[in-house]
Amino acid sequence: MSIARASRKRGVASVAALVCLLVFAAGCPVGPNYVRPKSDPPPDYYGQPQPVEIESLADLPWWEVFSDPVLQRLVTEAVQNNYDLRTAVARVEQANALVGVARAPLLPQIGYQGAASRQRATIFPGQPNATYDLFSGAFNLAWEIDVWGRIRRATEAAQAEMLATDAFRRGVMLTLVSTVALRYFELIELDRELEIAYDSVQSFRDTLQLFTRRYEGGVGSKLQTERAAAALYQAEASVPTLQAQIVAKENQLNVLLGRNPGPIPRGKTLVQQTMPPQTPPGLPAELLERRPDVQQAEQTIRSANAQVGVAVASFFPRIGLTSLYGGQSTELADVVKGSANIWNIVGSIGGPIFTGGQLLEQYYAQVAQWEQAKLQWEQTLITAFSEVSSTLVAQEKLVDIVAAQQKTVAAYSESVRLSLLRYNQGLANYYEVLEAQQLLYPAENALAQAQRNQLLAVVDLYRALGGGWKIPDADWNGPDAPNDAPVPEGTTPWVMVP
Repeated sequence: MSIARASRKRGVASVAALVCLLVFAAGCPVGPNYVRPKSDPPPDYYGQPQPVEIESLADLPWWEVFSDPVLQRLVTEAVQNNYDLRTAVARVEQANALVGVARAPLLPQIGYQGAASRQRATIFPGQPNATYDLFSGAFNLAWEIDVWGRIRRATEAAQAEMLATDAFRRGVMLTLVSTVALRYFELIELDRELEIAYDSVQSFRDTLQLFTRRYEGGVGSKLQTERAAAALYQAEASVPTLQAQIVAKENQLNVLLGRNPGPIPRGKTLVQQTMPPQTPPGLPAELLERRPDVQQAEQTIRSANAQVGVAVASFFPRIGLTSLYGGQSTELADVVKGSANIWNIVGSIGGPIFTGGQLLEQYYAQVAQWEQAKLQWEQTLITAFSEVSSTLVAQEKLVDIVAAQQKTVAAYSESVRLSLLRYNQGLANYYEVLEAQQLLYPAENALAQAQRNQLLAVVDLYRALGGGWKIPDADWNGPDAPNDAPVPEGTTPWVMVP
């Protein structure tokens, strides 16, 4: 009996020594270690109108870029309630849990099992059948020793996927803030166009009354009144069109805010909106750290790189350890009371010999996916540089466009005044008056659209630069202001003029 025990102890010691050796041998995982691909960012942005500076508009929090207090409240509400953002947050939580799933096989997996049976058997020929019960209970352990790093590479891939998902979430936040600002500026521009439409209706109504009085006095003609009436009706037709567009834009904002359709409050008017005095884009190389989509693309490379290591590890044998410890008895109480009489320790090794090329093709597929991820990262970089450059040029040119449109409106306003003065003095005909009015109001609309585009260019540049990258997640809600706070002083909710 002592010899058996000594042999058993030597067997256990041998297995333990083998396990320690394998754990010690489990060094660096197989497969390539991740190295960021080389990039060649330009020294400055093409068409950049000002010298390259380290500071960037992207360093500012969004509430310092968008100064309208009502817009700030809308953005805060959107960050808190938007369904796309909440979905992105849930995806990050899912990805984080999957990291734990991938990491779990690094540790021994311990379980239990039990069985109870009742059976009848003939023990000796000619003897009556014997009926007996058999109970068993045991704990089992299974552990794959990660010698080649297959599990560690899979965990690395899952961690990279989690970081890519988190970068996507930050991208959703930035896109959400930018989109709310875009829709808000488009909305107040439509408000301005509606004001212009009301002004044009009133102006054409006054002109029609003037022509009608002259016609009734025998000075004018029926042609003058009909042309004036047609211009009035055309102006009136634009009002309900703009009202419908305003409601549609409000509904777009409500979707972003995660609320049912309803009116959207306004703050500053279009002409009252202010922009940052300077919008330096910063260094192009900094986009690698600022833009969420670039970060997401890089983490996708890291994940694909780790998956190559998983594919390489599949060529090597898997080494594991399994054990069982428990007891069995014909009486249920004796299973736990008695000394254990079931145990084993088994070391195992198994690996592929011939798989018909499956493992090799899986490796080739992972390498191809790795290459795709690197190419996609490079494409994302080029797109980022292009977006910033285009927005910078647009922002610069819009200054000249707005200035020219302001001069145009001023000239047409003066022409309307002079044409009415000349008409009342009998020096001009009705067509000159109508033509001046019909040129003025489209010019005013064009000016409003150019002013809107200036605001949109700031929003586009902020998004393209990866704005708000220094803002901690907890601070993305912006200035402390509850959703039910009163509208800031000097602003009123929008009421559509009937």
